[in-house]
Amino acid sequence: MVRPTDPGWGARVNQRLARVLGALALAGAIGLVVLYRDRLDTSALETWVSAAGAAGPLLFIGLYAAATVLFLPGSLLTLAGGALFGPLWGTLFNLIGATLGAGLAFLVARYLAGDWVQARTKGLLARLIQGVEAEGWRFVAFTRLVPLFPFNLLNYALGLTRISFLHYLFATLVFMLPGAVAYTYLGYAGREAIAGGEDLIQKGLTALALLAVAAFLPRLVARLRQGPGSSSS
Repeated sequence: MVRPTDPGWGARVNQRLARVLGALALAGAIGLVVLYRDRLDTSALETWVSAAGAAGPLLFIGLYAAATVLFLPGSLLTLAGGALFGPLWGTLFNLIGATLGAGLAFLVARYLAGDWVQARTKGLLARLIQGVEAEGWRFVAFTRLVPLFPFNLLNYALGLTRISFLHYLFATLVFMLPGAVAYTYLGYAGREAIAGGEDLIQKGLTALALLAVAAFLPRLVARLRQGPGSSSS
């Protein structure tokens, strides 16, 4: 039995209290986002970024990271990044924002809200633990290329596995790139089409080609993971 005279008793109580407060804060923030999510649209995002001037990219990256932590769909922000900043800078800002958000969610799960995350990822967590123990960062890379699990939930669940934070962050940053390029360019092409820009057919075909590559990569990676001869009957 743990007694108050135990030297480590106070530290354990504080740690437990911090985890409970962290879980409550996260749940409250997610609840607020759900209530007011109708006010978060591309036009509002464009207004905020434009009003920030030179700090607009930093604001966008911060919003993207916060949206990832709060379970907002990243596809909308990725398309918006392409529309606001173009294919090159848009891809960079989208990737940085998504990676920061994924990293923050990972750390929240590992150090603050582990019980809350575990209660919501029971079956998923068991599969992830098994995959990480078998393949390490390669499994994380596979989950980034192949959308088997919801992205935002995956970030939290992986925080409860044994993978190191740096390996997780590296695999997330590198292997989200194909999807980030494709959807950023799609947002850029859509903005150009609305504005009546030049070479719309070429830009549209480029967007379709990038989406096709992003859709084909998961199948290629899945076959490589299965190994030669695995598909033979």
